[in-house]
Amino acid sequence: MAAEGEDRFMAYVAAVSAALGHADRRGPFRDYCLGLLMPVERKSVEPLAALTAPGRTSAQHQSLLHFVGQGGWSDERVMSAVRDFVLPSIERHGAIEAWIIDDTGFPKKGKHSVGVTRQYCGQIGKQDNCQVAVSLSIVNHAASLPIAFRLYLPEDWALDLDRRSKAGVPDEIAFRTKPNIALDQIRAALAAGIPRGTVLMDAGYGADTRLRTALTELGLAYAAGIQPHTTVWPPGQGPLPPKPWSGRGRPTSRLRRNAEHQPIKVKDLAMSLPASAWETVAWREGSAGQLTSRFARLRVRAAHRDETLKESRPEEWLLVEWPEDEG
Repeated sequence: MAAEGEDRFMAYVAAVSAALGHADRRGPFRDYCLGLLMPVERKSVEPLAALTAPGRTSAQHQSLLHFVGQGGWSDERVMSAVRDFVLPSIERHGAIEAWIIDDTGFPKKGKHSVGVTRQYCGQIGKQDNCQVAVSLSIVNHAASLPIAFRLYLPEDWALDLDRRSKAGVPDEIAFRTKPNIALDQIRAALAAGIPRGTVLMDAGYGADTRLRTALTELGLAYAAGIQPHTTVWPPGQGPLPPKPWSGRGRPTSRLRRNAEHQPIKVKDLAMSLPASAWETVAWREGSAGQLTSRFARLRVRAAHRDETLKESRPEEWLLVEWPEDEG
């Protein structure tokens, strides 16, 4: 079993090494990956050097430090090599079912690491000093695989030329919101021919109407968390059509609202539903037994800034969860 694991590890290293460019990077890459797999609390370069080359720790430390800090390879090529190697193994257990947009926070001290600032860190569940990376993963019931991973550069970092220069941030890297980064990753995945799945995202991304609209235009189905204050048009309703031209002034081509005709917050809509709208659904076994909850669904239209549009947005499903034991 140990020999089989070693063979698999070396096959993976060989496949990914081909995307690193210069052959001198392959040895440090192998050692760095090996160190990450070993039982050591701190996964920084210094303890990894001591583990992977105990007889020449100082030289190994310099080698790994140069590999990590001065790597001149293409992230896209490396991620593509990993995907090409791993995807067939995942698909042996079933087709890709979903694409997951998410971000990962890395707690950090100080202020010199690229992109570090006080922001929400999912790893500790609160605002703190950290870096954040946006990722796109493909999944089925057997496994998940990140296929895109990009560090988020906050706007204060993007505009600070002195700090950018000291940290080595390339000139072409400009500020991009997290939803915009995610959309770039989605478009790249489509261009690469990645097997499609339903796009899943939490409210941090689902609250962005432009992202949801772009996914629809790309022909992708999605399930997105949204905030309770998100406004929608109830079933069968929508914004008013453009006002007929009276012959005076400029004709208008935009949708309208008025004092009597307004959208509603999704929380208020949920609270107004009759008891008959709710249904208890069970979906799988969890660690504490069958997972169940109470749901309602209805067809609505997103209402965010639709008075700037010429046509109503299409209807889509609003799915509301309200467990019976919650107020």
